[in-house]
Amino acid sequence: MAQASVQIGTPLLTTRQAEELHKSILAYLSSKNLASTAATLRDELDLAEESFDAEKAKKYEGLLEKKWTSVVRLQKKILDLESRNHLLQSEIDNATPSSLSRRTQDPTNWLPKAPPRYVLESHRLPVTCVAFHPVFTSLASGSEDYTIKIWDWELGELERTIKGHTKAVLDVDFGGPRGGTLLASCSSDLTIKLWDPSDEYKNIRTLPGHDHIVSSVRFIPSGAAGAPASGNLLVSASKDNSLKIWDVTTGYCVKTILGHVDWPRAVCPSHDGRYLLSTGSDKSVRLWDLAGGRDAECRLVMFGHENYNLCCAFAPPTAYPHLAKLAGLERPPPPSSSAEFMATGSRDKQIRLWDGRGNCIKVLVGHDNWVRGLVFHPGGKYLFSVADDRTMRCWDLSQEGRCVQTLTGVYEGFVSCIRWAPPVVKDADAMAGNGRSEGSSLADPVVAARRRAATVGSVSASVQIRCVVATGSVDGAEGKVRIFAN
Repeated sequence: MAQASVQIGTPLLTTRQAEELHKSILAYLSSKNLASTAATLRDELDLAEESFDAEKAKKYEGLLEKKWTSVVRLQKKILDLESRNHLLQSEIDNATPSSLSRRTQDPTNWLPKAPPRYVLESHRLPVTCVAFHPVFTSLASGSEDYTIKIWDWELGELERTIKGHTKAVLDVDFGGPRGGTLLASCSSDLTIKLWDPSDEYKNIRTLPGHDHIVSSVRFIPSGAAGAPASGNLLVSASKDNSLKIWDVTTGYCVKTILGHVDWPRAVCPSHDGRYLLSTGSDKSVRLWDLAGGRDAECRLVMFGHENYNLCCAFAPPTAYPHLAKLAGLERPPPPSSSAEFMATGSRDKQIRLWDGRGNCIKVLVGHDNWVRGLVFHPGGKYLFSVADDRTMRCWDLSQEGRCVQTLTGVYEGFVSCIRWAPPVVKDADAMAGNGRSEGSSLADPVVAARRRAATVGSVSASVQIRCVVATGSVDGAEGKVRIFAN
């Protein structure tokens, strides 16, 4: 009979490690009021009571649970890394010189792939919103747990947790006056809050004024005629059926926009700040022109969805050539025009594409549940959507909106939001607006708007698409942020 090659009973722990484990077990038993069990274990270990009294036991309280949960988390990370390693190895094995060249040189065709680079875990309840800092590799996420968390998306690390709201945080956005990026958040507690990233995200202002839940908030880029100052405007949407425009430097509401007959759940500005697009529970899609000065003019009201609308987005001018064909136009609109095409997502599981005349030019069908978020690829060829069917879908606008990719098996629950990272501007003059050097990234939202207005219609050589996408989701009782990156 062959002799076993491994000696039975070989200790896995050193003497010191074994002592630490024994003390942790004793502290755990004591914390659970299992005194007799703890005494029996102490006797069998021959551990004198004076050498490990109640005072010393406090040092080890919770250590066993922490190590246990750490092991579980590490096991999951190992499985995620093994999965990612397998995928990367598969890509290397199947790579050709031409495919590698396309991957590195053509970001306009980049699509997110599973698995994500990072799965960021810390929120105790579902994640409702995400937003990228325009300069640094910071990402903000808001949650139903009342908190905002700031992550370094490049490293996959949590930087800080911001507390201040007293109910669920429903939306976040970076932007603000020239030379001073701010973070705005809105909540079910009826308020909007402004946070200063340069001062450890200190809450510098709270904007009260809405009479119900505030569901959406966005900074308006500079360029809107009649704007009190450059880049200091913020728009919000609320269940009180109104949109409000705020001056973030004073905290005053400078305009209240009425027209929706039910909750406008989402609002977004055009790239030049002239137009607003809003949609919500009245199933309408409304285009507002801010160039009229004091009053916002409702240019279009579009109907077509059969249930509440949850999200909306303006198409970038880079998408005009593809969308013009869908609209039956002989030539695309000029890239200087900022509200030629729009997209909306709804609880009816559909995505609708609209032109600037109010016509629905395409209905994208494929999701099996509520569509929660939309974002256009900066290259203009694709539209991305996320939904309660636990998928992210990519629609190819150059192929009449055909769904060319569906990420499944990535999410454990509903996918609530999606954002694309802002571009990198490589020339120094684009960063001169705030009087400081901040690497090669877009230095401030005002300059960003001007740069986009100057280079719309094509991806400029000085503007580099950043192939990074973030999503937020419901994962069991918790919420997670996933980072997809090239």
